[in-house]
Amino acid sequence: MDVIANIFDAEYHISVINKIELLGYPNLHKNEEEKFNLLINHSILHPIDNKIIEETISIRKGHKIKLPDAIIAATCLVNGLDILTLNTKDFENIDGLKVIEPETI
Repeated sequence: MDVIANIFDAEYHISVINKIELLGYPNLHKNEEEKFNLLINHSILHPIDNKIIEETISIRKGHKIKLPDAIIAATCLVNGLDILTLNTKDFENIDGLKVIEPETI
C-alpha cells in the first residue's frame, strides 16, 4: 500500500519530448489522449534549454542512442532526476543517470 501511496503522492517531471511522444501517435484513441493529458497537466514540464542541449550533445558523443532518448536522459541529468522507463537498455550506460523499471517500485 505504501508503494501506491508514494506513486500518487509523487511529483512528476517530464521532458517536452515525452509530451510529444505521448500525444503524437497517429491512431491515439480519445480516451488515451485524455489520460495522457491528465498525466502531462499534473507534471512539471521541462523545456529544452541550453544546458539540456549541451548535455544531449555529450550523451550522443559517448553513446549510440536515439536523439529523443538522449534529450530525455539529458533532461533528467540536468535536473537531478531519475528516469522511470521500460526501455532500460538505452539508458543503462549513461553515467550519473539512475534508471528505474516500473516493476521494481
